[in-house]
Amino acid sequence: MTYIVKPLGMVDYQNSWDKMKEFTETRNADTPDEFWVLEHKPVFTLGLAGKPEHVLFKDHDIPIVRTDRGGQVTYHGPGQIVIYTLIDLKRYSLSIRELVERLENGIIDFLASHGITANGDRCAPGVYIEGKKIASIGLKVRKNCTYHGISFNANMDTTPFNYINVCGYSGLKVVQLKDFITIDNLENTGLSLANHIATAVYNLGQVQEHGSQPPLG
Repeated sequence: MTYIVKPLGMVDYQNSWDKMKEFTETRNADTPDEFWVLEHKPVFTLGLAGKPEHVLFKDHDIPIVRTDRGGQVTYHGPGQIVIYTLIDLKRYSLSIRELVERLENGIIDFLASHGITANGDRCAPGVYIEGKKIASIGLKVRKNCTYHGISFNANMDTTPFNYINVCGYSGLKVVQLKDFITIDNLENTGLSLANHIATAVYNLGQVQEHGSQPPLG
């Protein structure tokens, strides 16, 4: 089993979406899975089932993008760790439900490594701390492979979450990592989170360390 973790820094949302689709269309049975660790400039994204009415406040200049992932509306912005999970489900005989649970477990394990107790919710995918959402999950499956992935609130301005019904739920609040620990380096935090997630996805039993890759073109 081989996978690659790529730290990509700040990437335009449309560019990363296009690159994910290209990667998925051109990969084959021998292509290693990849985990892209990055940030986005402020953007709201609506999933396939996303309802525009869940954007409650529209008097702002944050772009709203209709995308092809599952789920409702969410917000991405600087200081949020986004990890795109480009995984071959068929190779590991994984159902989408099993993958979502493993992604959640990886995030929960990462938080536990910092002494933070969190949980998933089978009825509302994502990870929560005392009822507040710290991580969202939205995936697209194409050719038995996934793209899109998770967004993890780390060290960001959470104000724009007040403009939406987070993931389609009225009154759902968000929380972030900096509320619990000091974050010295966001990229290193993202890489650690990605490796906890990969460990859970592949049932590796311990966190693996993988090298960096150049940014997206």
